[in-house]
Parts: sequence; structure tokens; C-alpha cells
Amino acid sequence: MIPDHRPHVPPGPPGVGLIGAGAIARSAHLPAYARWGIPVVAIASRTASSARALAAEFGVATVHDRVEDLLADPAVAVVDIATGPRGRVDLIAAAVAAGKHVLAQKPLVLEPDEADRLEGVLALASARGIRVAGNMNARWAPPWRVATLLVRAGEIGEIVGVTHLHDKPLPPLAGTPFDDVPHMLVSDYLAHWIDISRCWLEGSRVVSVSAHDSRVPGQPADARNPWQAGIHIAVSSGATAAVRVVGDARTRSGGCPFWIHGTEGTIRGSVLRGSDHVELERGDERVRIDAEGEWFTDGFAGAMGELLTAVAEDREPENAAAHVLVSARLGMAASASAENGGVPERPAGLELTRSAVPEETSR
Repeated sequence: MIPDHRPHVPPGPPGVGLIGAGAIARSAHLPAYARWGIPVVAIASRTASSARALAAEFGVATVHDRVEDLLADPAVAVVDIATGPRGRVDLIAAAVAAGKHVLAQKPLVLEPDEADRLEGVLALASARGIRVAGNMNARWAPPWRVATLLVRAGEIGEIVGVTHLHDKPLPPLAGTPFDDVPHMLVSDYLAHWIDISRCWLEGSRVVSVSAHDSRVPGQPADARNPWQAGIHIAVSSGATAAVRVVGDARTRSGGCPFWIHGTEGTIRGSVLRGSDHVELERGDERVRIDAEGEWFTDGFAGAMGELLTAVAEDREPENAAAHVLVSARLGMAASASAENGGVPERPAGLELTRSAVPEETSR
């Protein structure tokens, strides 16, 4: 049976207020919400002109000049934080104080002290029945979503190893704000690959994390961050995960192939650049699944839809911020390793906790 991997949005979803009017809001958040019937009722941004232009383009009725005004808007029940990581914990805390449910962009935090502070905010939210989720939209990239549901169903037994290859050109990096992000591939770009690998290795404890990045032949001098990166994660079960970006791959096709090897079978597939598919192999049987939809923009609808569904069902979302925060801590360990030339980090007590959604109700 092919699992239903599509985003789920509950009937009559509450109003969403968007904080941030940048490129990702225009190219992914709002198109996804429009397609899947998620009502965006207000926008606020530091740049009022950008907010007004975005509201006009997508038919959003209200533009607030200040975030505080959006948080006080009674039509807004859920806040979608689509800003950069700096100051993100402050925004989450303000939204929780205003009684709003929250979906926050990745990475949730960049520093350990921010992670500790966020845990306090999440404890307050939990006590007040407020749901806070992380926008790990790649969990709903169709091939990765299908793979997650197959792993949860035990289709390949216990997980032995996870492998990712980035076989496509890098996005534009030189001359962008990414120039100022140390070890950008490890600390930011690969956050989704780290997170999905952590989802497939759930139920174990992190033993070590190592990462290495470097400049590559042909990399322009004005591209300040390394274009090659590799991450290796080992967990207490003996399983491992590996992620490799070779550089700005010169190919017109390509994609991001992945493999999940288990004790009873193998899941292989690919995401992005029209490569989307999943194959399940068990014994002599191979089943190919051509998953409907695309990461951009269906993944964004999946992340918001899961939060809205959790609010409607009065439960923690699968992408609960506390769950995503473990991925962020994993990413911080990888960044620390890259900063130290690849020396492994051994984070104490970092458990890859299972999703808050019971398997029998997961979508």
C-alpha cells in the first residue's frame, strides 16, 4: 500500500499572520497556502513597502506596520515567522505571550544559549496549551515523506544507515547574506538533510557528529563560504548517517538522491530538479513510487498543515519545536566540528526523540 504523503489541512483552518515579506515568503509560503486553502489574514514586516506589495500580490487583507500590532490582531490565531534566525527566539516568545500558535522558520536557533532559552519559552507555551512548531518543510517533500512513512511502518526493519548525495548545482550564494554565515552549508543549508536523517534514526542517542567543509577547484574568489561539505552522524544503535555536498555540481539533470538501508530492505529515491521518486526493495520485490507534488511548495503546506491539524486535534504537532530543537542541536554540533577542522563532537545526552504523533494517527 502506498502511504498518503500529501499535506493535510483541517476543515475551516484559523487565520494565519505572516511575519516577514522576503523572498521565501513570496516564493514558497504564500503560494503553498493559497494552493492548499490556508487563510493568511495579515502580514507584518520591517519593510512596510515589501509587506504591502506582498499583500497586494496574494490578496492579504491587512498589513501591520509593527509586529506588535499583528500579534494583537484578533483575526490572527497562528503566527508564521518567516524571518532570518537572528531574533527568532524573541519573536516566538512574543507570539506565545500574545496567545498565538507559532510556526517558525529554520534553523530555530544558531547558538546553544539560544536553544536553552527557547526550551524555557516552549515550556511556557506547553503550560498554556499553545502549539509551537518548526518549519522543517522538507519533512513533507514528497519522496522524503513517503520514505518516513515507510520507515515508521517497519517496511525495512531496523535502520542500518542513511546516505545523502547533493548531485545538483548550489543555489546562488556569492554576494548574498549567506556570505556572512560561518560554515553556511553545515550550519544552515543542510539543516533539512540533518533533520530528515534524524527523523529516520529516531529512538537512538547521538554518539558523535563530525563535519568538514572546504573550498573547491573553480570556486569564485568572491564566494566566501566553502562549497564542499560532508557530515557524519553515529548513533547508539550502531547506525550512521552521511551527507555529502561535492560542490556546485555541473549537471543539467541531477537531484538529491538518498538511500535508507535497513535490516530487512532498502529505500532509495531522490528529491528536487524533477528527480522525485521512491523505490522500496524487500527481498526479490521492488516497488517504485512516483510521489505526487514537490518540496517547493507542497512541503511548506505540509509543515503549516500539520500545525493547524494539531491545533484542531489538541495535540502536539509532528514538527513540534521541541522535536525540531534536537535537530538544531545536532546541527550546532556539526558546525562546531567544522570549525575545529572535522574533529568529532560528542554531545552528551542528545536523544533522537520520536515524533509526538502516534504512528496510528500520523499522516
